[in-house]
Amino acid sequence: MSTRTVKGAVIRAIEPGTESSRTAWGLTSLLVLLYIVNYADKAVLGIIAQPLAEELGLKASQIGLVSSLFFLTFTIGGFFAGTLNRWMTLRWALVLLALGWSVSMLPMVVTATFAVLIVSRLLLGIAEGPTSALLHTAAYSWHAPARRALPGALLAGAASVAKIAVAPLLAYLTVTMGWRTALVALSIAGVIWCIVWLAVWRQGPYVGSGKKKETVDGTQADLVEPSIPWIRIFTTRTFICGVFLVMSVYAMSSVVLTWLPSYFEVGLGYSRLQSGSMFAFPSITGLILMLLTSTIGDRLITRGVSSRVIRIVIPATGVLICGAFLLILPAISVPAMAVLVVSLGYGFASSVFPMLNAAISEICPPHQTAGTLGVFLAIMATGGLIAPYGTGLIVDAASTPAAGYATSFQVLGLIAAVCALFAILLANPERDRAIVRAAQRLQS
Repeated sequence: MSTRTVKGAVIRAIEPGTESSRTAWGLTSLLVLLYIVNYADKAVLGIIAQPLAEELGLKASQIGLVSSLFFLTFTIGGFFAGTLNRWMTLRWALVLLALGWSVSMLPMVVTATFAVLIVSRLLLGIAEGPTSALLHTAAYSWHAPARRALPGALLAGAASVAKIAVAPLLAYLTVTMGWRTALVALSIAGVIWCIVWLAVWRQGPYVGSGKKKETVDGTQADLVEPSIPWIRIFTTRTFICGVFLVMSVYAMSSVVLTWLPSYFEVGLGYSRLQSGSMFAFPSITGLILMLLTSTIGDRLITRGVSSRVIRIVIPATGVLICGAFLLILPAISVPAMAVLVVSLGYGFASSVFPMLNAAISEICPPHQTAGTLGVFLAIMATGGLIAPYGTGLIVDAASTPAAGYATSFQVLGLIAAVCALFAILLANPERDRAIVRAAQRLQS
């Protein structure tokens, strides 16, 4: 571990191959594992949507409404990430949230009604809302700012892993043992993670938790950078453009989580087991592209390449490619080709999440990371408020389910492409970091 000084603060850098480096990646892996469970909890509604609709007699718009209500409380919960980070250590905050998810799954196992389904998903949303910001804060505490895209990609890639590895298992459990078994399995997974987490977690040297009494095993940096007024961070062009970009892509992701298996099954004619397994196809593309762009991007940034190019222009260009793919979806009549187009489109857009999270973390002081990302990700989640319900309405009104799903994806792709253009033109994390710090120096 080497030592260097930046603006009066002593930083102990974690070098590859050292024990601290192994600890950093080991704990990052544990955080990724929790995020896999997190996304599996979100994705399970898409897996069980059709058998649930058949048992309870639900319309597509009702399933979409349930998903949108989940994102309502998910958005509200996200605003409490900074508060939780001040009130509790990361260790106990994440345990509290993970146990909250596990418990929220169980009411539907006991009593399956539309009202209980709504309440269950509302509780799940409020418990999951602060999680992403706290997970990123915990991971960033072990990785220097210039090397955060890869750990961020691994966290974002948890969504892909959940669909690649967990979704087929959930689909199998749903088909062979019933949809309730899938919910119980996810609850058990959350509890097991908490036990492992309490045994091994400790915080790294790069990001403060907001709790002064928490130590970092002798590796904590004494960063003296003053706080920046929140309004200065939230009104930067990078923050504003970044929010609209990730919000548009998140709307697409929420539709994928809720409706993609149903699209494959009732829209394209695949079997229920095939549809649950094919849920992984877009995620495989997304995971590969996220890991490639993040790994290469981190290396280029450490060699002096502009953060704007790596973390704004490249992922936004991927969203433009996604928009072009989805624009032609309604014209495709061959099911296999439709699956390919959706998979490639979603894959090209998915790298926006780790890259934009890393870009936003550049703007704020380290100890304000949780609060900044909490607000950023909470606003981002508003993309999930309307999109699933809107898709359900479109499908119910369309001439065929396939046409309805294709039209919804087309609209979402077009909106995301417009937001990507604005981000390319206006967002610049390096510029905005300098602006907010210069304003802070003048004020003090």
